[in-house]
Amino acid sequence: MRTYCTSFLLFILFVSPILAQERPIEIEDKQERNRLYLYAVNKNLQDFDVIINVTGSGFRQRAGKPRAVRVPARSRVEVSSLIIERGQEPKYKYTLEVSQELSPRALVREAELIKIQPKWPLTIYKTTLCAEQCDSLITALEESPYLYTLTVIEDYPKVKDQLSRLIVGGQERLAEMDTPIVMMGGKMYLTLSTYDEVMSTMDELE
Repeated sequence: MRTYCTSFLLFILFVSPILAQERPIEIEDKQERNRLYLYAVNKNLQDFDVIINVTGSGFRQRAGKPRAVRVPARSRVEVSSLIIERGQEPKYKYTLEVSQELSPRALVREAELIKIQPKWPLTIYKTTLCAEQCDSLITALEESPYLYTLTVIEDYPKVKDQLSRLIVGGQERLAEMDTPIVMMGGKMYLTLSTYDEVMSTMDELE
């Protein structure tokens, strides 16, 4: 049985070596029996070396100076394993050292690939007549690093009605559209049909 441990966390990043980092490295924990595993979650598109220093009570950890662990782009990697003392509730604090200068001495461990949020939340509405172009865009998004939401309009009458009110020509035009409707950054786009077009437009949004 897996349980999740809620602990008081201290999160510190040393800014100087990570100027190119868009999002901070996050730490997640997972308890399994008498072990508490700490994972570094990298939601960026570049690799980092991460050193975690853990202090606290209710657990034991490997002695010695912590080593850097390689955390590849958009991945989750175990960076520490704590042994929970019998009858104790582990409470820990940690500091992180994150570097984009990758060391050949960094530990390379199994990494779980994750999807990350793009610059702006992205929703694709698939119209009734949108076949090839929608399928091509959806396939590209599935293979991309990014999370997105797909809504097949015909499956949601209320959504269909709402969209028809936003489009010039209403229900009639919506019924004739053979391209996807793309929503991002609070804006609706009716002429974007490829992954490259969507990403390029997203980069231009302020």
